[in-house]
Amino acid sequence: MNHLEHIRSRLAGAELDALIITSEPGEFYAVGMKGEGLVLVTREESCYFTDSRYIELAEQSIEHAVVTMATSDRPQLMLAGEALAARNLKRVGIEEQYLTVEAYWGMQRVFPVGTELVPASALLTELRGTKDAEELERMRRAQAITDRVFSEILNDLKPGVTERQIAARLTYLQMYYGAEKNSFDPIVASGANGSMPHAVPGDKSICQGEFVTMDFGCVCGGYCSDMTRTVAVGEPTEEMRQVYDAVLRAQLAGIARARAGIPGCEIHNAAWQVLREVGYGDYFGHGFGHGLGLEIHEKPNANLSNAERLPAGAVISAEPGVYLPGRFGVRIEDVLWLTNEGRVDLTQSPKKLIVL
Repeated sequence: MNHLEHIRSRLAGAELDALIITSEPGEFYAVGMKGEGLVLVTREESCYFTDSRYIELAEQSIEHAVVTMATSDRPQLMLAGEALAARNLKRVGIEEQYLTVEAYWGMQRVFPVGTELVPASALLTELRGTKDAEELERMRRAQAITDRVFSEILNDLKPGVTERQIAARLTYLQMYYGAEKNSFDPIVASGANGSMPHAVPGDKSICQGEFVTMDFGCVCGGYCSDMTRTVAVGEPTEEMRQVYDAVLRAQLAGIARARAGIPGCEIHNAAWQVLREVGYGDYFGHGFGHGLGLEIHEKPNANLSNAERLPAGAVISAEPGVYLPGRFGVRIEDVLWLTNEGRVDLTQSPKKLIVL
């Protein structure tokens, strides 16, 4: 997974002499570490600067960059500035999407006079949007943990158990089965709380005859999983079944349309059209899907505003929902890997309505 070579190959086309990478996901993508370091990629070589906390690990694990230890007298930005000066590099890309104003000012103070700092987040965003075989395998492992956790959490969904307790159980099980951490704080929403797509788990107890929506994921090898399932605790009403069926058909329609080369908005609209035809179009307010990988939300997206064609190798979520204010909601989410021939669903959990 030598991503440094991929980055270097794009510099000339972006009219950059070098790229400075300072974000956590950017650093991990480039060198496989989250060590609060700084990566400098030029057209000829790569450098990695970090402090004494991470230097030993960096020297052991980073193969394609020169590793140098930063100190209080020669911090990372100073080392990067010295490297730019020694190589007479003037046009330097930065990750403006992540960079704080303070860090930007720090670069301006330390870097050689005449250095031009150029917004270049899009370069890394485009590269990260296509997963290679190793990245995909890490995402498969993360998704497998999430699937296993879903099968077990069904045993805990009972009247009287609180949303917060289910969220805690989801977190514990993901760690128990090998995850590094949650990819985001779990969403557990029961009954009327399900009408809020990003409801925060609280002390509300699950009641008989309610839907429970669970949206959760984990990180494995630095890469994220994500899934949502809505299940019924006790017998649902006929309306609840109708909404669930509509959401499932919408998801399947979006999945059927999803493939590399298709604009994100077309995938979204395939799902939205199903919901519109049965009168629920106005209750689906978010996008059909978002990209994920090193971050739980990254490009490319399959939403109404994205007319760009999705690249082969992209990994996106597939998560339409219907949210009836003050009553209940339904969301079903899988994770898809897009190919030129179609898509591969990384999520293996059943989607038929489960009634506990």
